[in-house]
Amino acid sequence: MFEIIKQIYLNSIFYDKKISPKTIYELEYKPSSYLLSSIVKISSKKFNIDNFSFNNFWTDKKLNQKQLQKLNNFYWLFSLDLKSSNKSVQTVIKNWIEKNHKYNSKNWNFEVTSKRIISWLSNTALTYDNAENHYQKDYSLIIHKQASHLINQIDKESKLNNKIRGVAAIILVGLAYKNEKNFTIKGLENLKKIIRYTIDDNGFPKSRNIKSSVFFLKYLILIREWFKESQSEIPNFIDESIFNLGQSYAFFWKNLKFDPLFNGNNNSNNQEFDIYLKRLGYSFKNNDHEFSDYVSLKDKKINLIMDVGSSPNKKFSDEYQAGALSFEFVSNGKKIFTNAGYYDDGNFEFKKVSKSSAVHNVLVVDDNSSCKFVKNSHSKFEIKDGLKTDIKKISFEKDEWKIVASHDGFLKKYNLIYEREIQFFPKINKLKGVERLNSKKIIPNVKFDIRFHLNPLAKIMKTQDHKSILIEMDAEGWRFTCNNYKIDIDNGLYFGNKKTYIENQNIFISGITNEKNVNIEWELSKI
Repeated sequence: MFEIIKQIYLNSIFYDKKISPKTIYELEYKPSSYLLSSIVKISSKKFNIDNFSFNNFWTDKKLNQKQLQKLNNFYWLFSLDLKSSNKSVQTVIKNWIEKNHKYNSKNWNFEVTSKRIISWLSNTALTYDNAENHYQKDYSLIIHKQASHLINQIDKESKLNNKIRGVAAIILVGLAYKNEKNFTIKGLENLKKIIRYTIDDNGFPKSRNIKSSVFFLKYLILIREWFKESQSEIPNFIDESIFNLGQSYAFFWKNLKFDPLFNGNNNSNNQEFDIYLKRLGYSFKNNDHEFSDYVSLKDKKINLIMDVGSSPNKKFSDEYQAGALSFEFVSNGKKIFTNAGYYDDGNFEFKKVSKSSAVHNVLVVDDNSSCKFVKNSHSKFEIKDGLKTDIKKISFEKDEWKIVASHDGFLKKYNLIYEREIQFFPKINKLKGVERLNSKKIIPNVKFDIRFHLNPLAKIMKTQDHKSILIEMDAEGWRFTCNNYKIDIDNGLYFGNKKTYIENQNIFISGITNEKNVNIEWELSKI
């Protein structure tokens, strides 16, 4: 009922009057389109708009919802070449304005509207220049109306990434129309609010999501460059936030040159962002071995990275995965042990599976994850029962690396604390682990599995004595052993590449507990 009333109001003449400006000022600042290259996938192959017929696209019934959104966000403008006629582009925009001059739920949703404003104002050579006065007036009017709509709806938008896009669009309107300072003020107020609400004291998202950190950094740098290019004073809090998020970027990408697959992260193409940063003069450094409850130990050949953090508050747990104490192990730039990644492309079951402990290199008890998730009112998974970690030791010496940490994710249901100790000995290329299931009383007949997911490109084979598993990865050979428990090979799914999946294999140790304290020892050595 509330949603119906909301739509009636948004479609009313009262709302249209509320978001319509009383005065239209001249467009003064025209941002460079190349500043969007870190945000928009710009094809190297450019198209000429005059080779296409766009006039009937707004009413083409053959287009599905996803295609319509792409058409209506106007990001395709970034793929047009300089030979395209601005008159043709402006005709397309004029037709769009005629059909969408008032709010409608189909073409004015928050994300599409934010992208459309940014695209129009970042391509003014095509969308605005050399146009007749009445077109420029209508163009500016609809820009203002859309920005006012974003201000009115930003608190109701549930997706953080969309909020950041919306704030960027609002701020850009204020910079482009310099007499419209209210847009800049409102945009900056909302940006401050988002930062306070979503970023922790280390400058890292409270969701513990690496992908979100990079997304936030890209938009803050974009906003900063707009301020700089428009010769406007850059707010101090933007510089501070970029510095903090830059520490995160250096820790998780620049120092590693691979994407750790924890808590909603996927494999990325940050090499292009590195070029973008260099071109604009940004350089981030972080020489710490610990950052926001992640530990990264490395030398020239080996990387060992581990999640030793507690689960986030349920408000920030939409993309959190139950992989506390999971780790990844990389040799000469190739992952040997990799977490399985995150699936976020509409398939309910795949998304549910990818949030479980079973897709991580970590303990699973009785086929249960260390955290329990439930669906919220927005049909997203959030944490119902979280966990707390205790970091006991982190050392990084020349001859030995060690991480010891525990969590209470299985305490409530199984009365046990899970402790993991991982050591690496660089001189002999040996990785050793001890998994401890500790309780004050006997843990009767509880099944456990510890999985070690392998790079999809790895080749594996069990030895004839069934006591070892051999791993071959890019001409490197490794031997995995566990003397006191059964080891085997299982098939799995790898979600590391965004919006897709492939099959991979994993090694798993399994057993049944009938003691107070269970120690499972395993070893990976280079051969």
